[in-house]
Amino acid sequence: MPNPLLLAIGGAHPDRRGRVRGDHMAETSNPGTMREDVGGGAFNALRMAVQRGVRGALFSLRGGDLAGQKVEDAVAAAGIEDLSATYMDRTTPSYTAILTAQGDLITGLADMELYETAFAKQMRRRKIRDAAAGAGAILCDANLPEEAILRLCAVSAGKPLFAIAVSPAKVVRFAPVLEQISCLFMNRKEALCLAGLAEAAGLEELAQALPALGLNGGVITCGSKPAIGFHAGRRWLFKAPPLAHIADVTGAGDALAGAAAAALMNHKGFPQAVREGFAAAALALEAPQAAPVLREDLFEQALARVPAAAQLR
Repeated sequence: MPNPLLLAIGGAHPDRRGRVRGDHMAETSNPGTMREDVGGGAFNALRMAVQRGVRGALFSLRGGDLAGQKVEDAVAAAGIEDLSATYMDRTTPSYTAILTAQGDLITGLADMELYETAFAKQMRRRKIRDAAAGAGAILCDANLPEEAILRLCAVSAGKPLFAIAVSPAKVVRFAPVLEQISCLFMNRKEALCLAGLAEAAGLEELAQALPALGLNGGVITCGSKPAIGFHAGRRWLFKAPPLAHIADVTGAGDALAGAAAAALMNHKGFPQAVREGFAAAALALEAPQAAPVLREDLFEQALARVPAAAQLR
């Protein structure tokens, strides 16, 4: 029996990461280094999921430029079926992050106009309906505008739908469809925006507020601090494993989402699936790439370092 198919819809674009050398000084030039590879929330998560035992198909948008060709090549190299649309007269979206010397985010710039203007139209295509019908589950990120998310939900009825928040500004696009999302992966700031709660709200309060709004399941991370997950009326506390070092924070949340989604598709329980997500995130944090190539032995070692989930009352 073939592995289940995960259809990912969303971001796949050049991902540039600049790292400041020494202390960051605002409003002035800072010495540092810049590297670029192909990332994007949906693509990063799908690459991780494929390495964890599912087949992958990707639908994204790109321009007819050199950056678009690099994205196409990266999708092929990952062994993922590419269903994406190319707009020859448009610029491929991109994301640029500026990091501290320790790897923490200073600021990010998302140049994603093509996603904003074209995704909703593309969701009407028969290709999308057919791909959704043939998938075991669907994963999307909030790079899709709200109209596109609504149309995606209309064609994916009955299939598990995993979602990645992307940013506090974009996560609210999922608000109208929370009841259709199987699991939403987000950080604390994104969860606060979605729930409409004040900054002082804790993770447990968020894990109660979001299901009250209709969300079936979710994982809320908080940097290196414990995270909380909720599903089917139950809640768990998850602790991140110890890390030898942090090379780059970019893509860690996507890795968590991809590995956890793959585990759920392979019929593992929610706490175990999230633990596998944390193992993948740890390897992403320790690697210079946003979506590292996994060795099974290293993954098992990382998983062994992830503490067991503690169920909350």
